[in-house]
Amino acid sequence: MNNIHATLTIPVSGMSCASCSGRVEQKLKSLPGVDKVSVNLTTAKATVTGTMTLESMVDAVKEAGYEVPVTDDTYSIQGLSCASCVARTQNTLLQVPGVADAQVNLATRQATVSFVPDAVNFSVLQEAIDKIGFKLGKIRGDESPKDLAEEERIKEHNEIKKRLSVGGILVVATFIVMHWNNLGLDSIIAIPRQTNFWLQWLLITPVQFWVGRYFHQSTFAIAKHGSANMHTLVTVGTFSAYIYSLLVLLVPGLFMVKGVAAEVYFDTSGSIIVLILLGRFLENRAKGRTSQAIRKLIGLTPKTARVIKSKKEVDIQLSQVLVGDTVVVRPGEKIPVDGVVKEGRSSVDESMLTGEPLGVNKQPGDEVIGGTINKSGSFNFTTTKIGHDTVLAQIVAMVQQAQGAKPPIARLADQIAAVFVPIVIAIATVTFFVWWFLGPEPPLTYAILNFVSVLIIACPCALGLATPTSIMVGTGVGAQNGILIRGGESLEIAHKLDTVVFDKTGTLTIGQPKVTDWSGDNESLGLLISAESKSEHPIAEAIVAHGVEHGITLGQVESFEATPGKGITATVDGHSVQAGTRLMMEESGVDVSSLSQTMEQYETQGKTAILAAIDGKIAGVLAVADMVKKESLQGIEKLKQMGIDVVMLTGDNRRTAHTIAKQLGIEKVISEVLPTHKSEEIKLLQDGGKVVAMVGDGINDAPALARADVGIALGTGTDIAMESADITLMGGDPRSVATAIQLSRATINNIKQNLFWAFAYNIILIPLAAGVWFPWFGILLSPIFAAAAMGLSSVTVVSNALRLKNFRPSVDVA
Repeated sequence: MNNIHATLTIPVSGMSCASCSGRVEQKLKSLPGVDKVSVNLTTAKATVTGTMTLESMVDAVKEAGYEVPVTDDTYSIQGLSCASCVARTQNTLLQVPGVADAQVNLATRQATVSFVPDAVNFSVLQEAIDKIGFKLGKIRGDESPKDLAEEERIKEHNEIKKRLSVGGILVVATFIVMHWNNLGLDSIIAIPRQTNFWLQWLLITPVQFWVGRYFHQSTFAIAKHGSANMHTLVTVGTFSAYIYSLLVLLVPGLFMVKGVAAEVYFDTSGSIIVLILLGRFLENRAKGRTSQAIRKLIGLTPKTARVIKSKKEVDIQLSQVLVGDTVVVRPGEKIPVDGVVKEGRSSVDESMLTGEPLGVNKQPGDEVIGGTINKSGSFNFTTTKIGHDTVLAQIVAMVQQAQGAKPPIARLADQIAAVFVPIVIAIATVTFFVWWFLGPEPPLTYAILNFVSVLIIACPCALGLATPTSIMVGTGVGAQNGILIRGGESLEIAHKLDTVVFDKTGTLTIGQPKVTDWSGDNESLGLLISAESKSEHPIAEAIVAHGVEHGITLGQVESFEATPGKGITATVDGHSVQAGTRLMMEESGVDVSSLSQTMEQYETQGKTAILAAIDGKIAGVLAVADMVKKESLQGIEKLKQMGIDVVMLTGDNRRTAHTIAKQLGIEKVISEVLPTHKSEEIKLLQDGGKVVAMVGDGINDAPALARADVGIALGTGTDIAMESADITLMGGDPRSVATAIQLSRATINNIKQNLFWAFAYNIILIPLAAGVWFPWFGILLSPIFAAAAMGLSSVTVVSNALRLKNFRPSVDVA
């Protein structure tokens, strides 16, 4: 964003005292161009006046040790027609003081804007966009997700269809009149040449002004602000042919060459409008198919819910359901919102969200997801999430966010699109004068026709659609396979991955460990289980579950402390209890030599061994086993077939880790890693030149997921892991990792094909339209053929993107 003299107010989080606000104020005052700074501790806001950028203000606040909260929102933009429009609107949004980032998507006709709430609001953004001839609209705030881009597309589709129908009839009639004598119709009624020309004018004028208004309205709206787009090329080209033909009619002597009257080209202007409109119609229809995945997801939500009110079952609108309501679901019905089963048991089909075809059994206490289908029994559940907070709504939002994102591969196309239309107009102008001064007789006619051909054949649309259409289809296909991709950059990086690091517990294993062995006495076991009852670790839960299963009475826990990656220390019924790794015992001075052989035996069986000490003396070793997921081996084999190195990262001891890795065919194992060091291990791999994906599902995986080039979270894991991830696998199936990478590769290859076509099309055909090859081969391109080629270019790009709908993973994750 350029430096603009303005007054900006930004929120600052983390300030707690006067010295905090003073530090922020000093940092902001040190910025070049700042005239005045005021930091208010009570409101947690900083107001700065001067010539500076928002980025410099945010950086200054961060350097002071605080944060500036930024909000993301998505808006609709009316009037977008090509890549030049995208560049114009995106740059305009970025120029608004307070906007940190803006991404405009031609395929969805939406803008995602990151901004500082106190520095900018919707009306400011709307005013900026209105000034350049486009319209910005709000698209959020509904109780349930809606595909607003699809509603806009249908509206435009119907408008194009109406104009295309009228235009098509009139152009066909014009061709009949134009070829009246050739068709033998002069035997019925003879039409003089001049009368024929006037009839053509009469038929084409509605096409030029009413049918072509679809293009002209946009052209004139943005021309007021000194800008141009693809519609500008159509308007200038068709009006050039139309006005030239009209002048031939009105002052024929002006265009005579050696006594021969000039021809009119009304058919050219009309045909261009109809053919390009036909291309837009086909493109629009194809684009509708690119967003089918979103519509399918949105369609999963029922319109009503059956809730219990005053002890009676009542059907109400989904928007009226509240958190805490009791909802009744019968066999075959869709679950309306998220909640927890209160009464009853059933099997629920969650395949539309996770890709898993098998029903998931539900009983009291289990979570249910809105949009899934109840297969067998009836049950009641208590609602926990409604509206935009439901899992389905968040999935839709994530997919829409991904569809609006641009991968780095699209930057070159964006840069070219920003100057494309002015360059084409310049080429067309040069073409006109070259043909006028150097062309054969009649030079003006050749100049006009080649001028029009260059304007019409140039296609910024193909450039603008090359990336977003592939992203839309690719992310949609991913959503249907239970793969949620957060953004374009992660999608692009994923196709370059050469190393995938798996966390073991809950990712490669089921994540439900069970106690298998205990070498000590029952009294010590009771103290150990009592101590573990205060821990939230999955292994602790397994130990406590073992105690409940065997009826062991828990003692009084007087103190408790957990050391991540090592173990726990507690006081139970006056006894000191320690449980954890060999390292923890050694640091505490506990002699474990008597149990070393037993511990090694458990570890070679792939079990996790936990040493227990009571009052400073070793009391026993407990073994916990976590079953490997049956899908893990197949998923890892596929990754290796794809040429990707697989690494297992775990906090388990080396012997246990290697036993599990051997079962899965994993050669590289990083074991005995503390949770806080997982991200460091990822960095070491990256420092070795690897492009790394991290796959995990737990809270302690979040830093590693964030550190990796691509973080992949299992949807069965915690919310924080999903927030840290670039890709989320809803089904929790390790085979989906290979599928996600395959989808990334297919999508990026598709984008490259589209970009190649878009560039090759313009590079080859613009010189042809300009008549570059005429001196050697006598080849010229008719403006009508130019219009047909231009219309088909966009359709080709969208149709190629639609091929991604046929994507099938080579590993069946169903």
